Amino acid sequence: MRTTMTISLPPKLQREVAKAARRDQITLSEYVRKAIQDKLWEDAFDASRRAALPRAQALGIYTDEDVFKLVS
Repeated sequence: MRTTMTISLPPKLQREVAKAARRDQITLSEYVRKAIQDKLWEDAFDASRRAALPRAQALGIYTDEDVFKLVS
């Protein structure tokens, strides 16, 4: 079941969002849904990374190169 959410945007931002939705050939609602989903995924990823960071550092993992050495 879907619900409706009303948001307010400054005119310039609304025009930019509408233009981006047209460019991607999707509706304004689809564009905003995707933007929200992307942000939620990014936030979850960042939270996971923050949680794993102390353990990784305790194992001597500080860089992408350190990870690559472990998996290759």
